[in-house]
Amino acid sequence: MLRVHFTAQDLARTRVAEGADPLWETVLSLHALRENRAEPALAAWRQHAVRHGPGPLRTLLPLVPRHGYFPDFLTPFAGLDGVEPGLEAVMSTPRERLRSELVLLSGHRALPGWSRGIADGEPAALRHLARSLRTYHHRAVAPSWPRIAERVGVDRALRRHALAQSGAEAMLRTFGPVMRWRPPVLEAGYPVERDLYLEGRGLVFVPSYFCRDVPVALVDDALPPVLVYPAKERVSDRAEGPRLRGYGGEALREVPSLLGGRVGTRIAAGLRSGG
Repeated sequence: MLRVHFTAQDLARTRVAEGADPLWETVLSLHALRENRAEPALAAWRQHAVRHGPGPLRTLLPLVPRHGYFPDFLTPFAGLDGVEPGLEAVMSTPRERLRSELVLLSGHRALPGWSRGIADGEPAALRHLARSLRTYHHRAVAPSWPRIAERVGVDRALRRHALAQSGAEAMLRTFGPVMRWRPPVLEAGYPVERDLYLEGRGLVFVPSYFCRDVPVALVDDALPPVLVYPAKERVSDRAEGPRLRGYGGEALREVPSLLGGRVGTRIAAGLRSGG
């Protein structure tokens, strides 16, 4: 369980982001890419993403496991201002932080040899990482941005209305059942037991299309506190058919060779099953 501890000062400084964060959506979409959910629009998106993003995926998938930890430096606070400010922040991450976060990731999975260049802060390696994030975002996420922005906008309006009408605590109560407000603590389901003390910094809530089931927080408590959570789904989201062109068996047969090895085989199998 995640427990976020608020003070009166934190409540006064808590807000909802102005819109979807493109880097959070990009990174979390890499989780959605490998899920098995029978959601028509999401299934169509997976087919589109795999078909159009194989090059960047070879770089990004090793850094973003299907479950669990991924480096905080992939989703900088500057991403709230757009793709390019976020990528500039990624490339400007201090070497000590790059190294420590990749060491933490390596405790969960084996990393490819090229990740050492990122850990060492090599400019060429960081430019390649930024280029991979940019290309994957433009090819796989941006085509769905109208749907993403619409869902996030509806959710944001709901939270901001409660905040404006009745204050921060009223807004915090709107997050149920995903989160529970038990003053002065906000509780949420989480893979590990964790306490986050805001200590007067406030909290930025970031509604997300690709965040599913439970909220996500940065691992490093010293970073500006953000909590990414699943944007409230409308009934019409499930009723709508895919907006992206689907791909048939020919495209799916290409997936293992495009992505390589077991990763490509697993994704192809998930797409064939409709999830």
